[in-house]
Amino acid sequence: MPLAEHLRELRDRLVKAVGAILVVTIVSLFFYRDIIDFLMAPVLDSVGCPNTTLSELSKGAEDEKEICGEFVVSGLISPFTIMLKVSFMTGLVVSTPIWLYQLWAFLAPGLHRNEKKYSLGFVAAGVPLFVGGAFFAYSILPVTAEVLLEFTPENTRNLLPIPDYIDLLTRMVVVFGLSFELPLILVMLNMGGAVTGRRMLSWWRWMIMGIVAFGAIATPSTDPIGMFALAGPVITLYFLATGFSLLNDRRRARIAARGPADDEASDLDLTPEDVGDVEPVSASATLPEQSTGEADSAGGTGSGDGTPRRNGYDDAT
Repeated sequence: MPLAEHLRELRDRLVKAVGAILVVTIVSLFFYRDIIDFLMAPVLDSVGCPNTTLSELSKGAEDEKEICGEFVVSGLISPFTIMLKVSFMTGLVVSTPIWLYQLWAFLAPGLHRNEKKYSLGFVAAGVPLFVGGAFFAYSILPVTAEVLLEFTPENTRNLLPIPDYIDLLTRMVVVFGLSFELPLILVMLNMGGAVTGRRMLSWWRWMIMGIVAFGAIATPSTDPIGMFALAGPVITLYFLATGFSLLNDRRRARIAARGPADDEASDLDLTPEDVGDVEPVSASATLPEQSTGEADSAGGTGSGDGTPRRNGYDDAT
């Protein structure tokens, strides 16, 4: 297609992707309270404060939970802003299969047959991995909240602004979701021929150290529980990706023995032959010589006017 047709198709794909996000966002507005209750439930169950006054807390009336937190909203327009933020985040996450498909549909015409198959597999594996990482981040929120609130000074009350909590939850979801995509990236590099399974296996010491260090930096809490909660599953996925790459290398070796696919070009053999096997190139002329004229000393012919020619042609012609 010409460039204008590509731009027009890109516009249509973007309109469909944005439209899907907007539709899910609008639907989420009607279920906003249920969604926000679902997001706050882990923290409220672990460190939520009962409905007591500040004076009762200062007197030690709260015996069950020595350290607790209470969600608060500050400002007149904050409830409306929180509703929009939560609804948009829900729309972006729920509509992920739709806008990922639109992206794939735009790139698919330029791919080979096997590349289309692999790209569908990557999308099909990438979405569950990201969702699994996001759910894992949501599941460790109680432990994260308990550890972070342990630094609270005595005779004080924790007020947890909901916008800050939503930002923290979003960062955790993005970090855990992208971390779970690491094995998929390694598999893509292996299938593209950039790295082999043996090379990935030789990195296991550095990979474990790097994943644990990333878990300590990326997780909001400083406790080892949150660090290993992120590092453990990612390390397991790394070894699964390594095993898949080793099997893929063996499969690729068998396919290479059978030759290229129907829609792929064959590799050219540019290896020079031995000099002794090459026939010498003759110095014979490539054009037939004229039958008239006298041959000059260089092997050409004369035109009768003294102009030297080769094969009946002078330098100009």
